[in-house]
Amino acid sequence: MITIGKLAGYVGVSVKTVRVYHAKGLLPEPDRDVSGYRRYGADDVVALIRIRTLAEAGVPLARIRGLMTAGEEELRRELLGIDDRLTDRIRGLQATQARLRELASGEPTLLPAGVHAHLEALERWGFTARWVELQRDLWILVFATHPDRAAELFRDQSEMLSDPALRQLFLRYDHAYGLDPGDPRVEELARRIVEATLSRYGVGTPPEADEASGIPALVQGRINAASPAWRRLDSLIRAGLRAAP
Repeated sequence: MITIGKLAGYVGVSVKTVRVYHAKGLLPEPDRDVSGYRRYGADDVVALIRIRTLAEAGVPLARIRGLMTAGEEELRRELLGIDDRLTDRIRGLQATQARLRELASGEPTLLPAGVHAHLEALERWGFTARWVELQRDLWILVFATHPDRAAELFRDQSEMLSDPALRQLFLRYDHAYGLDPGDPRVEELARRIVEATLSRYGVGTPPEADEASGIPALVQGRINAASPAWRRLDSLIRAGLRAAP
């Protein structure tokens, strides 16, 4: 018979760990001998080795108690389930590792290549650096929060900008940044945008990330916060679309 210290030393755990296993009912706590010490036998060593092995394999302590008396088939299923969970964790860690290496290389790809090409085209078409940077941030937000819809939304905007007439409206929106909100040009631009929107989509609303999501409002809020004129444009456009027959 051996003391708790020798038991812990043989198995390679701490005395504190053995006591934790006692407290959780994983390892029965033997009675004290006449000298006041608890003595452990070979069965206790085997049981502790099994507990340690299961714990190191990732089995929750609450589950180990039931597995101590489990048959081979039940134990096998549990271990296979742990293996599946570990595989998922490994894949997640590998993805994180790849992302960290990408960031460390100084070439982060927060957006698909097609979006980067689109942003470069905006610069060539005469959009301001302010607008291009704003669009980059907004597309990062959309692709991060709505990966299932982001490609469709991006394709829709890309198609619009491929139309010279619609592209001019976007350019005018960009360059309205510094206008006084009461400038007649703001109201006239809003009217033209309403007409173009109704012509493209009909009565209703353009595609959005998700009707129940707060992201569209967050995106528009970011735009509106950048310029009083843009905020006025948004208000007029919404009013015009609501009033459409």
